[in-house]
Amino acid sequence: MNTAWARGLARHRTGRLVAALAGIALAVALVASLGSFLTASKATMTQRAVRSVAVDWQVEVQPGADPNAMLSLVRKTPGIQTAVPVGFAHSSSFAAHVQGSTQTTGPGVVLGLPDHYQKLFPGEVRPLTGSTSGVLLAQQTASNLHVAPGDTVGIQFPGTGARQVRVAGVVDLPQADSLFQKVGAPSQTQPTAPPDNVVLLPAADFASLTGHATGVTTQIHAARDATLPTDPAAAFTAVTGSAHHLEARASGGAIVGNNLGAALDSARQDALYAQILFLFLGVPGAVLAAALTASVAAAGGERRRQEQGLLRLRGLRPRRIASLSGLEAALVGVTGGLAGLGIAALTGRIAFGSASFGTSAGQWILWYVLAFVLGAAVAAGAVLIPALRDLRTVTVADTRRAERRTGSPWWMRYGLDFALLIGSWLVFRASSGNQYALVLAPEGVPSISVSYWAFLGPALLWLGAALLLWRLTLLALTHGRGVLTRLSRPFASHLAGTTAAVLSRRRRPLARSVVLLALAVSFAVSTATFNATYKQQAEVDARLTNGADVTVTEPPGARTPPSAASALKVSGVHHVEPIQHRFAYVGSDLQDLYGVRPDTIASATSLQDAYFSGGSAATLMKRLANRPDGLLVSAETVKDFQLAPGDTVNLRVQDARTKALRTVPFHYVGVAKEFPTAPKDSFFVANASYVAKATGSDAIGAFLLDTGGTHQKQVAARLRHRLGTGATVTDLTQTRGTVGTSLTSVDLAGLTRIELAFAVLLAAGAGGLVLALGLAERRRTFAIATVLGARPRQLRGMVLTEALLLTAGGLAGGALIGWALSEMLVKVLTGVFDPPPAGLSVPGAYLTLTASAAAVAVLAAALNGVRRAARPAVEELRDL
Repeated sequence: MNTAWARGLARHRTGRLVAALAGIALAVALVASLGSFLTASKATMTQRAVRSVAVDWQVEVQPGADPNAMLSLVRKTPGIQTAVPVGFAHSSSFAAHVQGSTQTTGPGVVLGLPDHYQKLFPGEVRPLTGSTSGVLLAQQTASNLHVAPGDTVGIQFPGTGARQVRVAGVVDLPQADSLFQKVGAPSQTQPTAPPDNVVLLPAADFASLTGHATGVTTQIHAARDATLPTDPAAAFTAVTGSAHHLEARASGGAIVGNNLGAALDSARQDALYAQILFLFLGVPGAVLAAALTASVAAAGGERRRQEQGLLRLRGLRPRRIASLSGLEAALVGVTGGLAGLGIAALTGRIAFGSASFGTSAGQWILWYVLAFVLGAAVAAGAVLIPALRDLRTVTVADTRRAERRTGSPWWMRYGLDFALLIGSWLVFRASSGNQYALVLAPEGVPSISVSYWAFLGPALLWLGAALLLWRLTLLALTHGRGVLTRLSRPFASHLAGTTAAVLSRRRRPLARSVVLLALAVSFAVSTATFNATYKQQAEVDARLTNGADVTVTEPPGARTPPSAASALKVSGVHHVEPIQHRFAYVGSDLQDLYGVRPDTIASATSLQDAYFSGGSAATLMKRLANRPDGLLVSAETVKDFQLAPGDTVNLRVQDARTKALRTVPFHYVGVAKEFPTAPKDSFFVANASYVAKATGSDAIGAFLLDTGGTHQKQVAARLRHRLGTGATVTDLTQTRGTVGTSLTSVDLAGLTRIELAFAVLLAAGAGGLVLALGLAERRRTFAIATVLGARPRQLRGMVLTEALLLTAGGLAGGALIGWALSEMLVKVLTGVFDPPPAGLSVPGAYLTLTASAAAVAVLAAALNGVRRAARPAVEELRDL
């Protein structure tokens, strides 16, 4: 019996089964793909965090403790691969006599490095010129002293005389911020910048030169080789716990500077944001696929009830009928689930080179099992549960009458759609406030969490907008028969009134189809728009940090005139814009001061309106140009000093001739929230001519080079070759990798690549499958209309009218819902964007593809319905 029933379903209900299988397969494939990729992405974040750290731990030996004992303790700590002592000493100054002049610097730091330090920690020291061993000078120090390998430098230690050393090489310190950190100090008390003057000495030379110096400390630099959990949060907990354990064993003799823990701390926040994006952008796709399956099953509900009535008339017991329904659900769930797993594996193989998406076998299998169970649950909910409900509530006599509900759905009577929309607005207002944080990382707490209640805003909007569209569609089909008649007349001719009556009578399934298509389109719109906006802001962040396509930064103290810009116009450079960089005191607060040329700066860099407050970028640049002593101030400074437009701001800046601070009046003309190359907190922007006049120097701090958005890396390479070590050259491609988090550079791209592909399939399925099944279930109606005299052209018009209504309503509703969701997602997920976008970036090509796929699927379903309606009526009625 079971075998015969299964064969009958496969032979006579092929379309219904295949459509249900497709819905299950999409849901399973989406969940398996996204889940596996999310797990693999977290592991990638952990690996990137570990690779980004040059020295895992900097263990500072405290005064009074024995450095050798602490070194032995660190080396015995589980998970430590290598540990070596590094000496730190502060110098009063460095001096060098070169080409008849003496150059002297301010205070600096001298490091004593053991042999093979660069091999043990290759990311800490990068050779530039000269030898890689012996006495090494940092690039900035060599520039300040005007020395090169072979020259002699004097080191002045407190309490001792000057010691002369011969320079063997010049190096760069890529991770100077962490190398010169104040170990154990809170983040807010850390130095704002690493020292400008640094000398690296071999350990033996360091010991002999600092024998009588004061303030010498020892750090133990350690590299770990312990296996870490793949999840960044778990890895952070393990590394932090190990560091605390070492401090406890040291009994106050050492403090651990946990560089690896700091990197993992950032990665775990990225991992939580990836998890948030999975929920925001992935779960709706799975829910939509499940809804598609339920709609496919509901499209054949009337026929299923008739089949149940026929089986009961022939004496089959309800339990036996229930088992046959369970067989159908199992057939759909198992086959669809296996197909979905196959699609997920194929997606991983094509897009990422591995069916497991790069994750471990155990985690990959876990996600595949969870996705398969989800598919089985959806099949049971869409096929088995409605069948069991019909067995309990529908009599045999009921199955002989066509189901027709006349009352409004309960949610319409109680206004559930309006309640959901109001709730969405309230949650959105609360979760998008200035003090709201989606990812919570309390100070001093080794765990972070997500405020998941913020998901209510988009979720309630999605549901409320869907129900509102359902309501509007029902109202239009119920009370708009005159409009429907006029709309269908070009297609159905004399049957226009009949067509309108049929559409009005079938308003419930048609409204369900419109809503399903709209939700699929809104999923595609919101996902694609969010992805495009994120990519746009990642590029903006990189450009904001670097300043322009290529930036040449002069060393501090260098008196480079604006005329030096001509030497930077190598092949590929369209424009060179000089920017002054000074420091100024406002009250007791020291801030960066940038002198710009307001009329030309936009020629080399991008100034977005979102960077400013109180006017557009063009307006504030024009305002600055019109007032020579104008000053753009950061929002933080405006708040701290209670400034109003037009106020006089007295800044104390250093006179380049006397080196003394002098007070210079400026007038506050606007707010700059961000500015190219400027820090994110507090800074000033003023006219370069006024700054040069006030300080007695027109020296340039950086040159911004516009290359037209192309060949940045090649132009930067030419400039490095031309300038040598005298200036720092950075390009946009290099900065993208520096400022981009692991979420930016890895996970969001893969996440959306999966989702966008499935969104197109869901839109096509929602548009075509449900319409095709609905038309197939109405073959009897078309056959009777043919017997009554309807012509093929008129039947075709009836079908095309319904297809047109479905396409127009679904695409229009989906576009509106998708736009609203995109606006809400971008606002709620402000923490993901840096800086926040001025507006949404709309991927027109992808959205056109999605709309075209949905329209083609609906048209194909309509044409197939027309073809089926053209069969001889007698033959069709005999089959039914």
